[in-house]
Amino acid sequence: MDTTSRTLVKSITWQVMGLLSMTIVGYLFTRSISASGGIALSGAVIGFVCYFLHEKLWSHIGWGRK
Repeated sequence: MDTTSRTLVKSITWQVMGLLSMTIVGYLFTRSISASGGIALSGAVIGFVCYFLHEKLWSHIGWGRK
């Protein structure tokens, strides 16, 4: 089972990668750094919370572990 701090660090690194990639995609569509950054940032915050909760939930499920 992962510790809370490990899950937190995994969530942060995942969201940084997502933030960068979504900023690039948003910029390609909008040609605006501020618009693409806002879209990416809001998606990163929502994704961070969902991923963290998802990982914590799955850490309590024993299915598939050996």
